[in-house]
Amino acid sequence: MTTQTLDLPCGDKVPMLTYGTGTVWMKSAEDDVDRATVDAIKEAIDLGYRHLDGAQCITPISPSPHCRKSTNAVEQDYETEPELGLAIEESKVPRAEFFITTKAVSPIDVEGALVTSLKKLRMEYVDLYLIHEPFSSGGSEEILQEAWRGMERCREKGLARSIGVSNFLIPHLESILKIANVKPAVNQIECHPYLQRTELREFLKKQCIMTEAFAPLTPITKASPGPIDAMCGDLAKKYSVSTSAILLRWIIDQGIVVITTSGQRKRLLEYLEQLSRFKLSNEEIFQISQLGRERNYRAFFVDGFGKDCFL
Repeated sequence: MTTQTLDLPCGDKVPMLTYGTGTVWMKSAEDDVDRATVDAIKEAIDLGYRHLDGAQCITPISPSPHCRKSTNAVEQDYETEPELGLAIEESKVPRAEFFITTKAVSPIDVEGALVTSLKKLRMEYVDLYLIHEPFSSGGSEEILQEAWRGMERCREKGLARSIGVSNFLIPHLESILKIANVKPAVNQIECHPYLQRTELREFLKKQCIMTEAFAPLTPITKASPGPIDAMCGDLAKKYSVSTSAILLRWIIDQGIVVITTSGQRKRLLEYLEQLSRFKLSNEEIFQISQLGRERNYRAFFVDGFGKDCFL
């Protein structure tokens, strides 16, 4: 079982393999508690997952003419905080053993939104609170800066141990860094061989902001066939693991926290067991990266990024 962690500025250790409670587990009614979602999260907890990533909600994002993508990769609403909180409570695992992330639905009143989230989550604090995306600001630097001041208040009041952002590009980060008393601890971004975010990741590294990657399996779930398929297949045979494990290792072995999900117990257990058995060499990481650059593909927030969707 993989136990790799990274250190946040506050001293907390972040498990590098994260169970995401969005995308797979969506529901149509906000007030309903979906038992299947609760049970799925409890199963992940039972297998050993302790870094659980959630969100208040994602608003629908329509396809953009600037980006090449599949028509089924459009955002949908999800509201799974009540299920996440109930699953943790029913698991009987102490709250202190978990690293819980949630995200603000918009940059407006992030403190009030977190208070509401904590009630749904049945807890007094989250380990990491993120601004979900910068696009709701309408490009306003002032709105983003005020949102970050609100995030800092959440940290000061103990509602969130660490604060960060998600889906931010360099200009968005520069806007809040101008006024930040506390830098974002994390920028959670879509990242995989077909969307490597090299310039952004280098900027984050220089600013000592941790990168977290979501949608890491996109090359085999939404963008296949593609140029990395044969390479990943060969490596899967070499290490006697799945191609999913190869893609997750491509992320983790670059020092990036990875978020994935599945509704299948077998698949979740496979991730834990297989990732503990091998690491990719620097040459293998490089080869996958080189092949990945032959294709550009973004699966999420396409309309929000517009012409910048591959940055």
